[in-house]
Amino acid sequence: MKKIILLLLPAIMPVICNGQTATNPDTAPISVTETLDNDTDASVASYAGYTLLWNDEFNGTSLNTSNWVYETGTGVNGDFGTGQLDRARTENVSILPSTNNPGDGALAITTRHEWYIDRNYTSGRINTSGKFSAGPGTRIEARIWPRDVKYKGQGFAFWMMPAEKPADQAYIMWPQGGEIDITEFVGAIPFYNLGSVHYAWSWENNQYQAWNHGHKGGYYNYEQQEVPATNPGYGNWPVADSEIQAGSSGYHLYRIDWFDNRIEFSIDEHIYHIHYFNDGGVLGNAPDGQDYDTKVMVNGKRTFKSEYSHHFNQWKPFDHEFYMILSAGVGGNDNMSYGGAIVPQAVFPCTTLIDYVRVYQRTTLAVAGNGLLGIKVYPNPASTALNIQYPENIVADKVTITDISGKVILEQTQNTAQINVERLINGVYFIKINAGTQQWTEKFIKD
Repeated sequence: MKKIILLLLPAIMPVICNGQTATNPDTAPISVTETLDNDTDASVASYAGYTLLWNDEFNGTSLNTSNWVYETGTGVNGDFGTGQLDRARTENVSILPSTNNPGDGALAITTRHEWYIDRNYTSGRINTSGKFSAGPGTRIEARIWPRDVKYKGQGFAFWMMPAEKPADQAYIMWPQGGEIDITEFVGAIPFYNLGSVHYAWSWENNQYQAWNHGHKGGYYNYEQQEVPATNPGYGNWPVADSEIQAGSSGYHLYRIDWFDNRIEFSIDEHIYHIHYFNDGGVLGNAPDGQDYDTKVMVNGKRTFKSEYSHHFNQWKPFDHEFYMILSAGVGGNDNMSYGGAIVPQAVFPCTTLIDYVRVYQRTTLAVAGNGLLGIKVYPNPASTALNIQYPENIVADKVTITDISGKVILEQTQNTAQINVERLINGVYFIKINAGTQQWTEKFIKD
């Protein structure tokens, strides 16, 4: 559940674009026959060390409701908890055919300036809650073009919220459950994206407290392909259609790589924010009980590093699975809405295109500078026992088996040499071994 956030903190869900009234004929809704400016990529990328786990290429004529759930209404507090003015409708979500790849398409999420029920603006929101979730050991990416997000008060978000909760709780409160913002693009800051995590400092018996909100967010400059030396403010909007350095100028690949101890945010494969879950993760220092962030040079690029989001033992949010959300909205409050309140001159409808969303499972993980661990697992397929052979210098801290969705099936905290898999249902699984700062993952089949 989302709650109102404080002034100048990135909104839990970015303000989004586009308004058009149901009774206003001068702002016609986007239709599935529109083919303007939709240069899609029909190929499905493969990455060394990763297996495609889940994807939606948006190639049909309507949203695949086996993958997605429509969100409608006005959300938490009647403003999605962030001061937004819009009401979400299913009609604001459609499929736009490709102009360069026949049969290919993109998802179109549109905000409009229209009167509907009780609001002057409408929006579109979908999520994978109850359909699909992902956690550590995955790569999550989407190719997105916030085409019309050009004015203050317009924006788009690709983000994630908790799919799991403590066994002894009826729910997990925000921000105790965490939040991951992969894309937060707003018209008021046209040359930057914000990649963030939200978390709590204290468990507070799983109850909301206004003060109990930690946030670490790094900006990405599209032109420099790195974090800026100074964080941007609102300004330089609207950008011209010919401006190629703005986020609205074309498609970009927004991604997180989710590890056991950190999340790496990247755009077009340029890593710009690395968030470590534990105290001392950035500098490798002894825990001091303090959140920390800094900007450092990594491979010649300015990078934002931050810590720490796992403050309490009752629930460590980024050890668990999250579901995905694609949303747009109209900002109504400069003190609550990231991207600010909508301006009178804003042009509607405002459409963002999503070429695809893909999730990959990490199958073999190398840690930079350390190489692979040289562990062997056999037999594969296995019916009763799975044997693990370690090099002499490796002592495992933890051995975990997950199903193909990432759900933990079995976990052991010793240097296990054999695991009984006889009771597992036949199918595909992953075994992950942690040893110090290194990780190793292998896919196996239970038959």
